[in-house]
Amino acid sequence: MTTLPLGELMTHRSEFVPIDDLTTYMRCRVQINGRGVVLRDRVEGALLKTKIQQVCRAGEFLVAEIDAKLGGFGVVPSELAGAIVSSHYFLFDINPDLLDGRYLAWFSKTAGLAEQVSAHGSTNYSAVRPHHVLTYEIPVPPTLSDQQRIIAAIESIAARLAVVRHLRQGVLDDGKALLRSVFHRLIQGAPYRPLAAVAPIVRRPVEIDPDSTYEEIGIRSFHKGTFFKCNSPGSDISHKSMFEMVPGDLVFSNIMAWEGGIAVVRPEDRGRIGVHRFITCVPHPDIADPHFLWFYFQTGEGFAKIVSASPATIARNRTLSVKKLETIEVPVPSLEKQQDFAALQQRIAAIHQAQAANQSELDALLPAVLDKAFKGEL
Repeated sequence: MTTLPLGELMTHRSEFVPIDDLTTYMRCRVQINGRGVVLRDRVEGALLKTKIQQVCRAGEFLVAEIDAKLGGFGVVPSELAGAIVSSHYFLFDINPDLLDGRYLAWFSKTAGLAEQVSAHGSTNYSAVRPHHVLTYEIPVPPTLSDQQRIIAAIESIAARLAVVRHLRQGVLDDGKALLRSVFHRLIQGAPYRPLAAVAPIVRRPVEIDPDSTYEEIGIRSFHKGTFFKCNSPGSDISHKSMFEMVPGDLVFSNIMAWEGGIAVVRPEDRGRIGVHRFITCVPHPDIADPHFLWFYFQTGEGFAKIVSASPATIARNRTLSVKKLETIEVPVPSLEKQQDFAALQQRIAAIHQAQAANQSELDALLPAVLDKAFKGEL
């Protein structure tokens, strides 16, 4: 391959047109990290304050003046031909006899281009100018047919990866749908009882030793479970009211429950403590399963009750009322059915975990392919 400056393969095009107030325009933008050009919105000309804009052509290279250092560049797709951009973008006309725009589009997703952009200056704003772009270099095969062969190979691999991602997402979606379906069948005709009668609130105050260190627990929003928050010296938290968290507790963050700050304490959280804002409910072992109850609060019906029990004048001040929490009625099918459902949850969670474990490897495949492609090894 020969390494050439982009200035030998494209030219900067700076043409502006007046905006018609009666015309509706597409506006496009470039995503950062080399993720390409996408539609921003459609807007009537009368609503545009800047009455002089640039019109994009399909296949042109579009660079964002401000976001270029963050990978804000890409090739304009055919569906965005005619879209407009402001003067904070630069358009470059690619010579089709020398460079296939698709080849450049793939190269723009690599660190090879991003590193050259970031080499100019130390700030984002106004740091990248058209003459900078024309100095960036790209490895180019000797002929267009060689470029197209590489493009075909990349696109074939990318298509197969897209299928894998689609299938993986389908597995996740099917698992979630199965849980919802099974759960709703289980609670059909089941009696409802107040949470206080099924999983009463249990508080376990911890006497803090200033000379000891404690592991603190956290609760993620959106029903994402608990996590290890930090190691805290006793001297730093001795003024706080802290409570023991026990695996199997159904725990609510009283200030974030309305955002899904609800979880079941995990086995690996044993011995950890939480702040006074964490409300722990302990299911009666012969009545309720904590994971079954947790799932109920992820359903529309259950979560609506949590929101209703978290009154406030403005959203960020919502606080879960302990008294209202205790009166929330939850479905209570037989314990055996609840435990069977919890086992199903565990099996599906194991599938999710297995997929998450190799997600980084899947994400690394395409960058590895691109690296080989632009080294002439594909």
